[in-house]
Amino acid sequence: MKKILVIEDDQLIRDNILKLLELENFDVVGVEDGYEGILLAKEQIPDLILCDVMMPNINGYEVLTQLRCNPATETIPFIFITALADKANLRQGMELGADDYLFKPFMSDELLKAITTRLAKQASVQRQAEQKMESLRCKIIRSHYSNYSLHFSDSQS
Repeated sequence: MKKILVIEDDQLIRDNILKLLELENFDVVGVEDGYEGILLAKEQIPDLILCDVMMPNINGYEVLTQLRCNPATETIPFIFITALADKANLRQGMELGADDYLFKPFMSDELLKAITTRLAKQASVQRQAEQKMESLRCKIIRSHYSNYSLHFSDSQS
């Protein structure tokens, strides 16, 4: 079951998102501010983060910046949910490393599609990394046995 962290200061929006995602069989946790979100992301390492941009104390941009600076959280897919629908805000978020943007109000199918797309992309990247690791592991083993057989044949002479 994929875990999703929802960072949203508006309780009604947060509760609606949490209920929707629970119905879709996601393991969800929600917090009301960026500070709590950063702490929880570092502690629980969710599979995806949904985050509002405009929040008191620590805004969504600061949340994303801090999470991208931490090796444990830097690759977690991150989707902004925001009422800030202008090009400058979109650009700022993308330059910080956001994976997607949803503009409020959004439909539940838009949210689910964005989540599904990001999780699929993350799974693909992870599979590629695992394949590269396996390939490297095989090359190391072949190299080791190749060197071993050379040493063994040399000692037989």
